[in-house]
Amino acid sequence: MRILQTMTQTSDKREWWRGATIYQVYPRSFLDTTGNGIGDLPGITRRLGYIRDLGVDAIWLSPFFKSPMRDFGYDVSDFCDVDPLFGTLRDFDELLSAADKLGLRIIIDQVYSHSSTDHAWFMESASDRANARADWYVWADPRDDGKEPNNWQSIFGGPSWSWSDSRQQYYLHNFLSEQPDLNLHNEEVRQALFDVARFWLDRGVKGFRLDALHCLMHDPELRDNPDRMEIPANAHKPYHRQEHVFDHAHPDVPAFLEHIRKLTDEYDGIFTVAEVGTWKPLPLMREYTQPRRLNSAYGFDFLAAPKLDATEFRKAVEAWPNGPDRGWPSWAFSNHDAPRVATRWGGSSPGDDRTRLIALLQFSLRGNVFLYQGEELGLAQAEIPFERLVDPEAIASWPHTMGRDGARTPMPWNKGEKNAGFSTAEPWLPIDSTHVPRAVNQQADDPDSVLSFFRRVVQFRKQNPALVTGDLVFLPSPSDTLLFLRTNGKQRVLCAFNLSDSTREFDVEAPHGFDIGLAVGRLTMNSGDRQFSIASGGGFIAPQRST
Repeated sequence: MRILQTMTQTSDKREWWRGATIYQVYPRSFLDTTGNGIGDLPGITRRLGYIRDLGVDAIWLSPFFKSPMRDFGYDVSDFCDVDPLFGTLRDFDELLSAADKLGLRIIIDQVYSHSSTDHAWFMESASDRANARADWYVWADPRDDGKEPNNWQSIFGGPSWSWSDSRQQYYLHNFLSEQPDLNLHNEEVRQALFDVARFWLDRGVKGFRLDALHCLMHDPELRDNPDRMEIPANAHKPYHRQEHVFDHAHPDVPAFLEHIRKLTDEYDGIFTVAEVGTWKPLPLMREYTQPRRLNSAYGFDFLAAPKLDATEFRKAVEAWPNGPDRGWPSWAFSNHDAPRVATRWGGSSPGDDRTRLIALLQFSLRGNVFLYQGEELGLAQAEIPFERLVDPEAIASWPHTMGRDGARTPMPWNKGEKNAGFSTAEPWLPIDSTHVPRAVNQQADDPDSVLSFFRRVVQFRKQNPALVTGDLVFLPSPSDTLLFLRTNGKQRVLCAFNLSDSTREFDVEAPHGFDIGLAVGRLTMNSGDRQFSIASGGGFIAPQRST
């Protein structure tokens, strides 16, 4: 093999989202322009040039809708307005316009499974049992002993039911008690949510990330969930001890998704991706991405993985086989709901090379890449003392998990400025001191920085069509390694990664040889390009040499 000096450039006709790189922005923590310690929409607009320079195709915005912020925006009180903390609808329209001029598409969250208790819909529904929206949420009478209607458990802890004095009934909530579940078995509710989707599509958004789709519909008979036969070691909540047969993944969900797809197809180039956060997400991910449903889905295979294990990694990737009827996967290694991958997968020798290897691995996969803000800087999970925690899930789970606050701390923009250039005021979450030396202004012009490596790998993927839309086939390789080909009929790209603690020897059929495009760690190539070795923690992506 030899080092590739020029990268293949090919244009192909495809949906823009297939194989795209999508950058997730958590608005509260991106950039504050008002001096209140909280990021906002104008802050995102101001930094669009930075995002463009990463080379990504689109931006996914976490919720910015009107909300009491008990779950930091996922408890929506108005689905069609911007919370004043983040700005105004005009600010959002200006963001859309500015992004469009830079060739960036905007994708937003849609939270259809629940609302806030402060939403006008819920306040009317809770007022009595005879109002026009009485059936817009999931209400149930107590059992004969006065207890909750069944044994369902909230993801955030405790029963999934809370009492309403005004209705003398319980209401269902899969998350906080302030996040009541909408009743999507009700046609009026479904139509209201379709109207929400149209509101944002008409403004110009190019896609939706649909939150917690597994929680979208419940069993109308309210049957008890069975006990879970296989309880994971980290099961610290009653929720983890049940098989969620009746409170999740109702069989009517796919029909709802088909209506969403029909609606989005009325617009040009809309991308839809499902979040499926169940213990065994694959069957639902396949079901939700069947033809005429959603474009893609992602689960927590990698977001919840405590370490980078070659066997488990291969198993997750092979679960999305090639084929037009198999759906199209999306891969996230970090996001606002999971501890940062640099910490979880740091291995026995964490550092920038490990971060580069993880990036190289993610961008070599078949599917879309979701890149969470700060990942491109190599940020580790921030250390947040208990007294500074604000996330209800982090507080409830402390100290059993790392929580979500440590992945949500502000972006470090400029070393040397107050609060690393994020805000002139005290940030809503503290900035970890280890993040400041990794600020954007410390990395942007350094060709050897983690940020520069991410920029190269994003461009390299774009310029090699087999990496964007090609099939993926695993090849035999030593234990604790990954070896696979990406192929699209015109190009073959060899991808090799050594996740073991020692050097590994590889043997590959390579009649024309491969040119290494991007590499991490020490590589040794033998004659004929057939045999090579990779030191521990190393890897490469190599397009096949032209015949």
